[in-house]
Amino acid sequence: MELKKFLDYSKFDSGLASVLTAISQGSILIQKKISRLSLENLEGSTGTKNIQNEDVKKLDILANNIFLEKFKESENVAMVGCEELENPETFNHSISNFLINMDPLDGSSNIDVGVNIGSIFGIWHAKENEKLSENSLLKAGREQIASAYVVYGSSTVMVIASQKGVQCFILDTQNNAFILSKSNITIPGKCKYYSVNYGNFQYFNTNIQNSIAKLQKTYSLRYIGSLVADFHRNLLEGGVFLYPKDSKNPNGKLRLMYEANPLSFIAERAGGIGTNGSNNILDIKPKTLHERIPLFIGNSNVIENILI
Repeated sequence: MELKKFLDYSKFDSGLASVLTAISQGSILIQKKISRLSLENLEGSTGTKNIQNEDVKKLDILANNIFLEKFKESENVAMVGCEELENPETFNHSISNFLINMDPLDGSSNIDVGVNIGSIFGIWHAKENEKLSENSLLKAGREQIASAYVVYGSSTVMVIASQKGVQCFILDTQNNAFILSKSNITIPGKCKYYSVNYGNFQYFNTNIQNSIAKLQKTYSLRYIGSLVADFHRNLLEGGVFLYPKDSKNPNGKLRLMYEANPLSFIAERAGGIGTNGSNNILDIKPKTLHERIPLFIGNSNVIENILI
């Protein structure tokens, strides 16, 4: 079943269906660019830094612009917060009522070496007659009405979570359409994998080091270095992803609004959990748009036994 037919069949709100369709359209364009990366001179950096003080890749900017344009065309998005933009992008709120926080291209360091990358989206309702500002985007993750991510890899997949569950679609490149491939996904009860950057091990506190030592006795290590790709594998196969705070990043490194919140929403809908080590991610009241946070996400029974 194609995405459009699924949205119609499942009786999604027409505005939300339009937003999800915009994400699918944007990701199809990005997948085509990735397949021609060298041919279109899209490898490498722009030579600039983003608000996170990270190198901006050419594909980062392209993906950001593609999604912004698709959201504008949908006429259902009022405002977008983004990793690549210091300030939100605002559209016409008089005809639109959805707010989006997005990471348009997750795993940028993997772009030039052919390793999986992706896009992440959290979707909230805008308040009626609200005067939009950056504060409008600072809503708790539990207030999301849907979230989604796309992984560009051996195949291009789009996962959507809503009150109707978690669904996975695969891109049919011959027909430029996403086709439903897995319905009502739940994280397997048996955890198989753990994902952590061992390069940071010396900077973790003793509790985290001890917890990781216990994990390695039971589970297999898998770490891609693209959050969305590691999360996708663990969602389908069973696993936990850990990005703790450390002495280099005392507040954590991943972003609450456009990484941790959307993926934690998906994890919870699939029977898992996302925490910062002490609080459920979805219950955290955000302070700033680009706020960083530790993230522990995946099988609940394993996450809950990790000592912070």
